[in-house]
Amino acid sequence: MSGVTLALVGAGLRGQSYARHATVAGLGRVTAVAEPDPYRRESAAAEFGVSPDRVYSDWTQLAAAGRVADAAIIATQDHLHMSPAVRMADLGYHILLEKPMAPSEQEATAIADAAKRNKIMLAVCHVLRYTPYTRMLKRLLDGGRIGRLVSVQHLEPVGWWHHAHSFVRGHWRREDTSAPMLLTKSCHDIDWLIHLFGRIPAKVSSFGNLTHFRASERPEGAADRCTDCPLEPSCPYSAKRLYLGCLGDPDSEFWPLSAVTQARTEEGVLQALRTGPYGRCVYACDNDVVDHQVVNMEFPDGATCSFTMSAFTPMGHRRTRLLGTHGYIDGDGRALRLTDFRTGLEEVVDTHEGAGPSAGDGHAGGDEALTDAFLAAVATGDPALLYSDAAESLATHRVVWAAERARATDAVVHLG
Repeated sequence: MSGVTLALVGAGLRGQSYARHATVAGLGRVTAVAEPDPYRRESAAAEFGVSPDRVYSDWTQLAAAGRVADAAIIATQDHLHMSPAVRMADLGYHILLEKPMAPSEQEATAIADAAKRNKIMLAVCHVLRYTPYTRMLKRLLDGGRIGRLVSVQHLEPVGWWHHAHSFVRGHWRREDTSAPMLLTKSCHDIDWLIHLFGRIPAKVSSFGNLTHFRASERPEGAADRCTDCPLEPSCPYSAKRLYLGCLGDPDSEFWPLSAVTQARTEEGVLQALRTGPYGRCVYACDNDVVDHQVVNMEFPDGATCSFTMSAFTPMGHRRTRLLGTHGYIDGDGRALRLTDFRTGLEEVVDTHEGAGPSAGDGHAGGDEALTDAFLAAVATGDPALLYSDAAESLATHRVVWAAERARATDAVVHLG
């Protein structure tokens, strides 16, 4: 598998993570990089030993060179997915595409059509499908351990500081420059829940809004920036506390600090907070995505599912309760506590997953397992090694868009 060559399109945090694991594991090697940011472009080229004639400032330059690798990792910003994905598919690249597929159904459909037209493998990075925890849970459900699955309660605890970082101050704060939060953050979860049920829901409803991170909630006396604010020491969303606290921790310096600055000194971080977007008061930003949302789904056989996403939690693993006709499972992202109604006995199934839940932690092993599966699929030409393809990912994305329509129109949306 060491022969699998990769073109990295977008050398940000997500692209680096996939490419780095492929290289460290010895399963692939990066032979081309396209990245507009000079620092990230040069850093990636140096880290992966990419020849200077295969280093590009724009993906169009890479595409103009023809097919120079077996596969492409596309990890640009969400609204820049469609054009490189379609073009690279047309050139015959197999594609590992960061989620979401695209901000709109039209663009995502174009990507799926390009994959089908060119007979290439396209894996959307629904990394939650690939964790040891998920694989064990799926085996228990498919093996009938709790009978027929009747209802699921699922919580995505985004985390107060993570929401402030990514969805108030960060790239994903606005629908018009990114997408609704249910798509950018929680298409992971909708896809995962559908994976557990094994089918698409028949109808969805949804409620949610931006409740707290807005000007009306701004405390009296708060400044526009944390570096100037007399209330900063007692504010739960202090940028100084968050980002200065990253210094000295390599994992935290990789994420979230590297999104803020490449400096690794106190003064360098403070300078970034004085001048950049990540130092803004969370009550004085231009964000408009929701800070909490619920989605309800009903499946064709009458089974139901409720999903809650909230900023107002610690950041941690997803929590899921699965209610079946013959048993019950309570999962915390690491262990599964199964109660068998037939015997009354409780069993704890530990997935031995020590990794944390965040992107910086590799999504509890999901990033690495997805990368391994994709490279193996490319190396062997066997798409069955992937847990979903472009068509299935498009189908679960369509449930997300249906839920957003339901939220916006206060309606129940029926899916065909």
